[in-house]
Amino acid sequence: MESVEKAVAKALMDVKAVMLRPDEPFTWASGWKSPIYCDNRRLLSFPEIRENVCRWMAEIIKERYPDAEVIAGVATGAIAHGYLVAHLLGKPFCYVRPKPKDHGTGSQIEGILEPGAKVVIVEDLISTGMSSLAAKDALVKTGADIQGMVAIFSYNFPKARKAFEDANVELTTLSNYETLIQVAAETGYVRESDIEVLKDWRFSPATWGIKE
Repeated sequence: MESVEKAVAKALMDVKAVMLRPDEPFTWASGWKSPIYCDNRRLLSFPEIRENVCRWMAEIIKERYPDAEVIAGVATGAIAHGYLVAHLLGKPFCYVRPKPKDHGTGSQIEGILEPGAKVVIVEDLISTGMSSLAAKDALVKTGADIQGMVAIFSYNFPKARKAFEDANVELTTLSNYETLIQVAAETGYVRESDIEVLKDWRFSPATWGIKE
């Protein structure tokens, strides 16, 4: 039976939520050159895949965080996925804005979140981890008890791993960059000669593709 990690990686490629272009790198907002582009919101347009992904995240939460009381999505990419996971679990849902809104109540957290509530955070994508952990900080400020974070996909940057360890937040992802490259190679999605190039990027994304 195909593992969840491989099934998710294949699904991401099938619906073009992930694109690999080692010969024509993408440029991220940070200015980094990248052989990969990932937009997991594309999964929402495919009901069967969407349901499987959210069900797998819900199963992780039931198994690892049985005391979870609230599911919190990280805006904007994980709002829909987080809501669907909360619906499957029959739990209340809220989401966290990148910053407090500049009108009305100035809320950063949308939805009802009581102080002391046991919260599991749902993310769509983990890159450096900074925005995800900023959402965690916003939840903690309201008195939330963070149980852990579950995400669809991670680039598995060493920087992100250290950030989560330093923040003492347990992170579980359905799939990751290493598995994606493996599946891409097995299915002929990329050339064998591209594999090492793709692997190198993960260890130094800030300098990859920069010509000296």
